[in-house]
Amino acid sequence: MSAATAQRRETQPPHLDAQQTELHPALNHAHVRFINLGKTYDGQVVPALQGIDLAIQRGEVFGIIGRSGAGKSSLIRTINRLEQPSSGRVLIDQVDIGDFDEDHLVALRRRIGMIFQHFNLMSAKTVWQNVELPLKVAGVPKEQREKKVRELLELVGLQDKHKAYPAQLSGGQKQRVGIARSLVHDPQILLCDEATSALDPETTQSILGLLREINKRLRLTIVLITHEMAVIREICDRVVVLEHGHVVEQGPVWEVFGNPQHDVSKTLLAPLQHGLPEELQSRLQANPTSKDAAVVLRLQLTGTAEDEPDLAALFSALGGRVRLLQGGVERIQGHALGQLLLAVSGSSLTAEELRTRAGRWAQQVEVLGYVV
Repeated sequence: MSAATAQRRETQPPHLDAQQTELHPALNHAHVRFINLGKTYDGQVVPALQGIDLAIQRGEVFGIIGRSGAGKSSLIRTINRLEQPSSGRVLIDQVDIGDFDEDHLVALRRRIGMIFQHFNLMSAKTVWQNVELPLKVAGVPKEQREKKVRELLELVGLQDKHKAYPAQLSGGQKQRVGIARSLVHDPQILLCDEATSALDPETTQSILGLLREINKRLRLTIVLITHEMAVIREICDRVVVLEHGHVVEQGPVWEVFGNPQHDVSKTLLAPLQHGLPEELQSRLQANPTSKDAAVVLRLQLTGTAEDEPDLAALFSALGGRVRLLQGGVERIQGHALGQLLLAVSGSSLTAEELRTRAGRWAQQVEVLGYVV
């Protein structure tokens, strides 16, 4: 086990008071911290959240993923106190928000923007009026309101739709209005509650690109919850996996994708990975049935190598005839990850020797069997 993997498996850091953070520099300047956080709803015996210890760094895009009922929405809504924790603490800029009165909560929520899965737009108001409304409620003068709305509609690419009503917009355009509205008070933190779940794949990519641009241009901390690993891969710097209200895995996105440790993480990643083709599976044998049988190897690239594998050198080292049956390599956060399915025939090496040699270019190698 690598040192990085061993560190990632320790998903629960020590319970610390805010005054003790100098002992853990990585936590000392965290933008958002959860300390032993728990949440149990009235009438329920099983906690929605239990023992959550996390640190979200300033300016990062932090993903929270899990299956339905894992506690994702409950967790993200404690950041702006839409949910009051039953135990533990939430710190923002090292300030415990648990005892905030109404005035402090109003000020806090203006520092935290939020976008929703179903847009939450007012159908009787135009795009301009939907974005302007929070500023009017806050008593911002008209001239300042107009300047801010104009800037935000340009940022999200809707300057030509300012007179349109929500019913005249596509799903992606509605979400862009929601994003603009969430930024009217110049927040430091942006919460995204399944912001792309109601969108088609092409529109999802567009919205994720916009969020990444906003993250870089405005230096916002973005906390995003989703049940889709493809969304995490596209935009997030780090990810935490929840199950039944517990943190079961966390780490940089490339590491969790390249070498998931928990069954939940593996299940969530399954739709992005190619299994063994059914046609090949039906022909696969545990032992060679003829001298022409090819050894089938599965090579897993977990991202810990500095470069992509040199396929020419790999094929040459294996000897004989090497065929690429399936696979591919992608780069996530500068790390090469992927899977290669190879069939090797006519080599003088045994299956175990082939596995050992292939290990020079891949972090995990498995002999799946033999095919003719």
